[in-house]
Amino acid sequence: MLLDVNIYLISAIALIAFIVIVFIVTFVINRKTPVPKGCENIKIEESTCLACNNKDCQIHKDFDYKKLEDELKEEMKK
Repeated sequence: MLLDVNIYLISAIALIAFIVIVFIVTFVINRKTPVPKGCENIKIEESTCLACNNKDCQIHKDFDYKKLEDELKEEMKK
């Protein structure tokens, strides 16, 4: 009985370790992948970005912060 539990525990730990290793390797490979030719200087338009519904996107958040900063600066000038 105890041997069965140890096998399942070792299997679970090995599976979790395998998933973590795959994640790290794919993350590193993704970081090292060069930007495709023609895509080096792509600019994202603010109006297109803010029309998107993905509120978790970092680019969207940056535009929101920039917009808030501009509004605060305008209020401070008044």
